[in-house]
Amino acid sequence: MLPEIRTILFATDLSSHAPRVFRWAMSLAQRYDARIVVVHALEPLNPTARSMVDLYLPKETRQKLDAEGRERILARIRERLELFCEEETCTDPAGRDRVREVRVVEGRPYQAILDEAQRCGADVIVMGSHGHSAVGEVLLGSVAHRVTQRARIPVLIVRHTD
Repeated sequence: MLPEIRTILFATDLSSHAPRVFRWAMSLAQRYDARIVVVHALEPLNPTARSMVDLYLPKETRQKLDAEGRERILARIRERLELFCEEETCTDPAGRDRVREVRVVEGRPYQAILDEAQRCGADVIVMGSHGHSAVGEVLLGSVAHRVTQRARIPVLIVRHTD
């Protein structure tokens, strides 16, 4: 029996390569009459940055600014994602209807992508990769590499080209 693709998780960092990667997700969605869930993961401050903020601001002020700032950032990213989807789907009459959901989540990007794939019941993950060298992946870590190593569903990696 051939696998069915009903839900595609499109993970994006909103880089300049995102439209090309999204077009791969749209191509699959058109071919399989599938729906796309768009996700962007917002990574939390690392411990060093968090400790710097804690040094200069009282706890109550930091918490208030953190909550307000986070909500503002999440809303702005969501707006960018919505606009991105509108622009990228305008040539397909059913295009925007194929995008079932747009989500901005917080957490380590690779884990957030895997969690969202499970949450929405994705059949495949489509994402881009900057194509770091093997040494770069060891030193820097690669979200795409980690997702492919840990995902329980197929992952389509679209390599970013210059």
